[in-house]
Amino acid sequence: MAAAQLTTDALAQKHRSTLDQALDTIRTRAYWSPHPEHPKAYGENGSLDAAAGLEAYKALLNTRFELDQPGTDAWTGDETSPYGPALGIEYPHADIDVLLPAMRAGMAGWREAGAEVRALVCLEILARISARTHEFAHAVMHTSGQAFMMAFQAGGPHAQDRGMEAVAYAYAEQTRTPGNAGWSKPQGKRDPLELSKAFTPVARGIALVIGCNTFPTWNGYPGLFASLATGNPVLVKPHPRAVLPLALTVRVAREVLAEAGFDPNLVALAVERPGEGIAKTLAVRPEVRIIDYTGSTAFGDWLEANARQAQVYTEKAGVNTVVVDSTDDYKGMLSNLAFSLSLYSGQMCTTPQNLLIPRDGITTDAGPKSYDEVVADLSAAVGGLLGDDARANALLGALVNPDVKARLEAAAGLGEVALASREVANPDFPDAVVRTPVIVKLDGSKQDPEAAYFSECFGPVSFAVSVDSTADALELLRRTVREKGAMTVGAYTTSSETERAVEEVCLEESAQLSLNLTGGVYVNQTAAFSDFHGSGGNPAANAALCDGAFVANRFRVVEVRRQA
Repeated sequence: MAAAQLTTDALAQKHRSTLDQALDTIRTRAYWSPHPEHPKAYGENGSLDAAAGLEAYKALLNTRFELDQPGTDAWTGDETSPYGPALGIEYPHADIDVLLPAMRAGMAGWREAGAEVRALVCLEILARISARTHEFAHAVMHTSGQAFMMAFQAGGPHAQDRGMEAVAYAYAEQTRTPGNAGWSKPQGKRDPLELSKAFTPVARGIALVIGCNTFPTWNGYPGLFASLATGNPVLVKPHPRAVLPLALTVRVAREVLAEAGFDPNLVALAVERPGEGIAKTLAVRPEVRIIDYTGSTAFGDWLEANARQAQVYTEKAGVNTVVVDSTDDYKGMLSNLAFSLSLYSGQMCTTPQNLLIPRDGITTDAGPKSYDEVVADLSAAVGGLLGDDARANALLGALVNPDVKARLEAAAGLGEVALASREVANPDFPDAVVRTPVIVKLDGSKQDPEAAYFSECFGPVSFAVSVDSTADALELLRRTVREKGAMTVGAYTTSSETERAVEEVCLEESAQLSLNLTGGVYVNQTAAFSDFHGSGGNPAANAALCDGAFVANRFRVVEVRRQA
């Protein structure tokens, strides 16, 4: 270990109360966040305000991103913003045979530091990232295509909350077993048998974080901080189109580790050359013992089948569904669904895709509504929400890649189009590809497994699926979750019987359910410390963010017994 500039006492004074609050909140499931959501909250106590954050981001463009990590054999980078401009940043390309041994070298010192120090170091990393939230927001915006406010909130405070949540769970699991214990077994008239026992959380090995294009920090931080807090070195392999947010994270982590007296190579970056595809190579390296992945089902399935030496945590694709049975707030339901379908152009793993609506219609506080009326009214709500181009740009962001655009254009040929997608011009970024959602009518009466609604169509595409009854909707919901998975399920009903039936399906199929959302909370949003993201119990994901199971198998407890 290097000489520490950041002492344990200083870390404890600064962060121990925050750790205690996080530990308390994961037990109570109440609302809490130490990271402000509003951009104007930044600019004091060393944090960057809006102008400084933008300048810091601009200073990164067209430069080499130095990290001073071992094994750099070349420079690479080919990021282009979904809003048009090329970032022009080059990152170190690593010789893995050099980098991986260097990462392992610091494990002993990191293990000996103990769970509390590791947690406090992680919180210092998060605090420094938080102070640069404005800078990170631009990095997320120009790699993911999120609109600025979403990039600021989801890529900043919400991602930081998820990272802190993982640290809290990691600390709780590691301290569940005492560090030391005296053991005395009575032996009748003879002296008791006595041992002293020490219990040490021991890391599995190098953890690999395979980043995603759409939410590089939000989806990357839980695995990164869960592994680091449990003693594992972390190798971050960003998506080639979204390197910068995670590269900044790695740089901050390395700085903090060094200042705290630890080997900075406990966190490193692996950026691939165009077309290199190093994720598969890294995933089967014997040194890699943990993998966190967010992305396509195909590669997630490959990891689970082939990375046999590693504990693999995947968040893949699912078919998110909303059952529309009845409502006592028709206007609120339409408004809530319109926002959910539009946010970030539907490019969220939690965005609803299938809207299951009885063919004979639904009962509402505005009178009975036929299937056609519900679909028409929802289409009008989306159209009204996005009718103003400035507001549309603020909600939609940009399409993250050409594949999303191709799926959107192809969706119009799958059925009757209830709401056509339209192109939105972005005056600030003329090259941005911005499109409003399409809503397509489909017949779900046959529950055809080859139908479009039985597969994920990632992007701003929703299917209004007509079903014979609410009972048929629930059966289709069950089949979809069981066979394809779902990150989220929503339902609208005024019937307590139907509510219980929907809940039973979701309990049996392990899907997270939101009922009768009509206000400012949406089915595709989850709050750290309180909501679980995914369940790990259906094909959409094999893990939940975040629970004890997400962290507990990242370490093992090794016991040393001594004769007392």
